[in-house]
Amino acid sequence: MEESEDVPKDFIKLKFEKLSVDEVSELVVSPYCGAVSLFIGTTRNNFEGKKVIRLEYEAYTSMAETEIKKICRDVRQKWPSVKHIAVHHRLGVVPITEASVIIAVSSPHRAESLEAVMYCINTLKASVPIWKKEIYEDEYSWKENKECFWANSEK
Repeated sequence: MEESEDVPKDFIKLKFEKLSVDEVSELVVSPYCGAVSLFIGTTRNNFEGKKVIRLEYEAYTSMAETEIKKICRDVRQKWPSVKHIAVHHRLGVVPITEASVIIAVSSPHRAESLEAVMYCINTLKASVPIWKKEIYEDEYSWKENKECFWANSEK
């Protein structure tokens, strides 16, 4: 396979179905890359001493996809050797231990893919219009990301 045949691709998906680590990681594998780095954000069973039952996510889907595309463009400017990027985020109910978000990045060497994955999740949390509702035993709370620029600008 000529490297020109393996053109860099971005795989962005917001979906209500369970996310698959295998599916996302396989999307970014390339014979020209020696590194695939992953971030998997899962639902934990607690927050500040409260028992979390589940999470629920809502998104402004078209805007969220546009913002994730911008993140991918930024990654390619900062780390030109990055080959493929996959960002899958779950919507709706996400039970304890299941993945809310999976990000995978391939590059020839590990440093670029690791740095790019960290940049992706941090920027996603700060700029993408996806909202999280934590459901506790006897109450719920809409959570804003501490990194979220529009939440911080109103304070």
